[in-house]
Amino acid sequence: MIAIVDYQAGNQTSVRRALSFLGAPSQVTDDPKALRKAIGVIFPGVGAAGQAMERLNSTGLGQEIASLARANRPFLGICLGCQIMLESSEENDAKTLGVLPGRVVRFDPTALDADGRPIRVPHMGWNEVRLLAPSPLWAGIGPRDQFYFVHSYYPDPRPDLTLGVTEHGREFASFFGRDGLWAVQFHPEKSGPPGLRLLKNFHDFCVKAANP
Repeated sequence: MIAIVDYQAGNQTSVRRALSFLGAPSQVTDDPKALRKAIGVIFPGVGAAGQAMERLNSTGLGQEIASLARANRPFLGICLGCQIMLESSEENDAKTLGVLPGRVVRFDPTALDADGRPIRVPHMGWNEVRLLAPSPLWAGIGPRDQFYFVHSYYPDPRPDLTLGVTEHGREFASFFGRDGLWAVQFHPEKSGPPGLRLLKNFHDFCVKAANP
C-alpha cells in the first residue's frame, strides 16, 4: 500500500485516482502509523508554502514525513510537496522541512522566453523535462515527453541532486533527489501517459524495495 499524505494542501484525490487506474493500492491518510506501514509515501501539494508548513508543524506531520524520507522509505514529492522537501522558500518566507539541501525561488517576471517575450508567472501548462542523470523513475519515458506544470516558484536544490531540468525564462530543476527519494515540480497525475508511467515506476520501485 502506498500512502498519500493528507495535510489539507494537496491534490490527493487526483493522485489516488491515477494510482487506482494503474492497479496500485493506495490510501490518503494523515495517520503517522499508516505512513510508517506503507511501502512508499507520496507527498503531493498545491497552494502556498507558509500555509502548508503551518498545517504540517501544528499536526506533527512534518516531522513524521521528514523522518520517513531520511529513513530511506521510498518517497515522492509532487509540486508544493517537492518544494517543501527543501530547506526554505521565498513564498511566505517559509522555513520548510529540510529533507534535502536547497531553497525555493520565485520566477523573475522580467525574464524572457525563447522568443524574447516576458515569461508568464505562474508557469502553467505543458513543458519538457531534460534528463541529466539516469533514474528508475524515468524508465520508459521519452526525451520529448511533456508534463503539466502549475507554479510561480521553482526549486533550487544543491546542484548534484538535480536529475532533470526544464526551461521557463531560465533553466530550473524540475526533477531532483536520489534513488528512492525523488521530487518533481510537475504534476504526474495530470500529465497523461508519461505521468502515469512515472507513477507506475514509483510503485514498482516501492514493491521491489519491500520485497528484496
